[in-house]
Amino acid sequence: MNGSAWGTGGGLSRRLLFTGTFAVATGALTGAATADRRRPVRGTVLRARPATVSLGGRKVATWTYGGTVPGPIIRATAGGMVRARLVNDLPAETTVHWHGIRIEPRMDGAPGYTQAPTKPGRTFDYVFRVPDPGTYFYHSHVGMQNDRGLYGPLVVADPREPLGYDEEFVVLLDDWLDGIDGTPDDALRRLNASTEHDDTLRSDLLGGVTGEVRHPYHLVNGRMAEAPEVFTSRPGRTVRFRVINAAADTAYRVALGGHRMTITHTDGFPCAPATVDTFLIGMGERYDFVTRLGAGAFPLVALAEGKQARAFAIVRTTPGARRPPRDVKVPELERRLLAYADLRPRRADALPRPGRTVTVTLGMRPSGNEWTLNDRLAADPLRVRVEKGETIRIVMDNQSPMWHPMHLHGHTFQLRVGERRGVRKDTVNIKPRERLSVDVECDNPGEWMFHCHNLYHQEQGMMGVLGYGQAPPRHRHMSH
Repeated sequence: MNGSAWGTGGGLSRRLLFTGTFAVATGALTGAATADRRRPVRGTVLRARPATVSLGGRKVATWTYGGTVPGPIIRATAGGMVRARLVNDLPAETTVHWHGIRIEPRMDGAPGYTQAPTKPGRTFDYVFRVPDPGTYFYHSHVGMQNDRGLYGPLVVADPREPLGYDEEFVVLLDDWLDGIDGTPDDALRRLNASTEHDDTLRSDLLGGVTGEVRHPYHLVNGRMAEAPEVFTSRPGRTVRFRVINAAADTAYRVALGGHRMTITHTDGFPCAPATVDTFLIGMGERYDFVTRLGAGAFPLVALAEGKQARAFAIVRTTPGARRPPRDVKVPELERRLLAYADLRPRRADALPRPGRTVTVTLGMRPSGNEWTLNDRLAADPLRVRVEKGETIRIVMDNQSPMWHPMHLHGHTFQLRVGERRGVRKDTVNIKPRERLSVDVECDNPGEWMFHCHNLYHQEQGMMGVLGYGQAPPRHRHMSH
């Protein structure tokens, strides 16, 4: 995927792109029903199928949406509708989860909780309203499929966009092993067969061991560092970068060589501008930043934290400028790092004060490959019961030896920074021996996944439920 396909121009050209090729069309599909694949579709078609794709310097066999990695960019406008038909041409059942969207339950794509997975040869129509502008993404939520190529960006425009910028680029980060070192399912089987962790994958920034797997490649928009994505602009233009971490097991430290960056959004929600040199982005998180580009060709680097590897792209503003090598030193990576405490929310984003507090302990069983919430695994999950209209405080107490990016479906939460309100998010990183609090306004009834977005930890048990009222029959064995 080249840079021009993922960027948008400023002014009129930016507004026109929101009704262009990948925009969400008007018209109706059939809601949550299985649809006739012969009937014309108005909207986006996500055809999940095996394909051989090029990562730039290497061809691999994987599973894709429409034969590309990432899948097509989907654009919508806040308050409008997304219409996307999943066509399952895989040899396994699948779903699509719309990560970060405050969505109605039957459209969430969470198998066993909000939707039965779509079987091979069948289709499913996702039709839902997007309430909030921002940077989001979509991905399969079945097994290890998200560690293949089944993901893509979802960008929701603000019809009253307050930011001033000339163009924007979407930067989608991923760690990759499929088709190179077996499959993600093979990697999970190896982890389940061992009680050991690779202690060489370490970072003080994340409090110790950073991941479970040393992925062979790290990608920007589906491309390896050997044949990098190139974002093309002009000197002096103010550019908005929308950065998404779609990786399974890797946090990235992101910097743009020769530039500082002003963080404007996290997980879709705006914050008071915070100017830094670099930021850490966990799996499932998104950050938007703006910067005024200089003249030349600059490295956009995502350091795979603790893994002695990096994803790499180029931002070019001068046609004849010398291309930076993929191992170029980027001093910004060691300079001013964004902290959650730097992110100040808008007053309008403040949630009501919580009426009660629930503690969720993140743990690891002695086996070393079972990750728990309040000592429960996903097969018999923790259920945090809530009632519609209340606001609760969840205190996440990480007593495990690794960090976890915790994600809540169907809601955003307000991060607590000491005694003050922090930003609104849906995914947050918690280091070992750290306690972190979030406030959740319970305004979207359903049974909602609450889990670690390290895909390996999720599949090894770190999955619970935020559920409204009495548990439905299939969840009656769960309790808090």
